[in-house]
Amino acid sequence: MRSRVLADGTRRTLLVDGLEASVVDLADPMAVEIPYVRRMAEVLEACRPADVLHLGGGGCTLPRRLAASLGPGAVRSLVLEVDPDVVAVARAELGVDEVPGLTVRVADARRGVAGLRPRSFDAVASDVFVGPHVPDHVCTVEALTDVRRVLRPGGVYVANLIDEAPLRRARRQLATIAAVFGTPTLIADRAVLRGRRAGNLVVAAGRTLPARVGAGADVLAGEAAEMWCEGAKLLRD
Repeated sequence: MRSRVLADGTRRTLLVDGLEASVVDLADPMAVEIPYVRRMAEVLEACRPADVLHLGGGGCTLPRRLAASLGPGAVRSLVLEVDPDVVAVARAELGVDEVPGLTVRVADARRGVAGLRPRSFDAVASDVFVGPHVPDHVCTVEALTDVRRVLRPGGVYVANLIDEAPLRRARRQLATIAAVFGTPTLIADRAVLRGRRAGNLVVAAGRTLPARVGAGADVLAGEAAEMWCEGAKLLRD
């Protein structure tokens, strides 16, 4: 089996091809162990969206957190997860069908977005990765333009980027996001931002975020974020 779950008390770790994909606490949905997922949650909680589209699901840590933090009935989440084995394991062992307001579909992120109605969501959260990389086909101008189509006015796009020094891929992805959604905010550990080590970078675009978002990490907002990816070539189909 490609996907399996390791149990430690109420803590569950979802492994896909032997790599950690998600960590959830069945007793405490507010407990988010992976830092970049917690940062994505903080961005969304600051925006208080009613309808959220999640590209990539895994163990659905993020929609669990939103359902708990925003309150009963406050948020509806649609997850598009490409791997049917991941979805089956998450349903059988991680209780995703019990998360309030959560719907999970087996679908490729890009093809799934193409079938959604315009202006259907207040936020889109993208956490799509294959091994240690975010695939380019979900980050092109054309792909992101279709994501923007399903966002309502004032909606926010938040994404997890993964890269290693010298961060060329992440800079191109950020430049592309900025071209489609406008001036971004970039949140990451300082060592990652400076290219000293590989890691995750959270980017948010589409609206201004409160200053409290990104506490404990380095935050590049506005012109600083644009300068970070200045000169990077946009990704296109």
